[in-house]
Amino acid sequence: MKKINTTDSIRQPIITEKATILSEQNKTVFKVHSGANKHSIKKNIEKLFKVTVLKVNIINTKTKKKIKQGKISTKPGYKKAIITLKKGQSIDLTTGI
Repeated sequence: MKKINTTDSIRQPIITEKATILSEQNKTVFKVHSGANKHSIKKNIEKLFKVTVLKVNIINTKTKKKIKQGKISTKPGYKKAIITLKKGQSIDLTTGI
């Protein structure tokens, strides 16, 4: 398997209503590389944003079939990580990496 680069394992932050509610509990949600694991995600988040990560939860979303105007298409699945930070720390998603 190809080794994943630090900036490649974390694809983008997920900013939804549910993710903003989680941010009140010191949690941040990211879309991550499909081959990334909890240890590599924790290491990369700490390295990129200089914060202390307490816990990493990973959720795999499955592909879904959609029908639009009579044509069948697929919505690709992805892996997302919910990062729990140390109390008092936060990640400012507006500044970018």
